[in-house]
Amino acid sequence: MMKKKILIIDDDSDIIEALKLFLEAKGYEVKGETKPSKAIELFNSFKPDLAILDVMMDEPDEGFFIAQKIKKINPSCPLIIYSSISKALGYDFAKSEVIVAEDFVDKPADPNVLLDLLNKYLGGSNYD
Repeated sequence: MMKKKILIIDDDSDIIEALKLFLEAKGYEVKGETKPSKAIELFNSFKPDLAILDVMMDEPDEGFFIAQKIKKINPSCPLIIYSSISKALGYDFAKSEVIVAEDFVDKPADPNVLLDLLNKYLGGSNYD
């Protein structure tokens, strides 16, 4: 049985490490990338079942562009935006042409909130 694969794209390595430890303990295979420029390359090689993205990285809205690129490569890959952007900009997100993610989670969040979303989009179990 294959572990479900999660890709985390965030310019904060501490967030990647914390999520990685938590999700690996739950049985997921996890890879992280702090450089937005390398995110798509890793997406193509790792082929994750789901991706978790920050929005504000090198550019304030970079995560949205990465999300759009991911959806062009694999339209069925669920995307979760994990960001403090709504607090930073006072912006409330809804799905749109620009915002192609399935869900939004405000940082900082209880990891179990993310876990519930992974179960929702990956079918409840870490294994096929």
